[in-house]
Amino acid sequence: MTTRMIVLVMMVLGAAFSRIIPHPWNFTAIGAMALFGGAYFNDKKMSMLVPMAALLISDLALGGIHSTTLFVYGAFALIVMMGWFLTENKSVARIGGLSLVASSVFFLISNFGVWIMDGMYPVNFQGLVACYVAAIPFFGNQVAGDLFFSGVMFGGYELLKKYVLSPAAKAA
Repeated sequence: MTTRMIVLVMMVLGAAFSRIIPHPWNFTAIGAMALFGGAYFNDKKMSMLVPMAALLISDLALGGIHSTTLFVYGAFALIVMMGWFLTENKSVARIGGLSLVASSVFFLISNFGVWIMDGMYPVNFQGLVACYVAAIPFFGNQVAGDLFFSGVMFGGYELLKKYVLSPAAKAA
């Protein structure tokens, strides 16, 4: 394993750890972790495997799998794939824009899963709307967390690459 790969894996695991430490509801690095993994792991399989494994580890630490897990992981996989579009051009505007899209994708898919799987809402249009409306208070923290942690992860890695990592890692 190269130094670059070790740094990337450690950053993803550190981001997953943000779910376990005390934090405001939905203010975590999960969306940023998915974008980051998609953008920085050269191998698409690794870009999916490492963030998914980190998400699974943090889920298990938090109490396991739930009825909406497939929706959460599906949204997460889409966000990793969105990160693939950052591989060649990691500008602040692109990272910020995709971070906002990632928050929205996760909100729409995960809350659709709550509506369809949890039995908390009637399975009709009114129930779907009620589910999304009930989730709105959590969306602001999700957006803030995704933007904040995207800045930390992408900016942090670029600083490490510039000032700490070897010349070989800088080239990647």
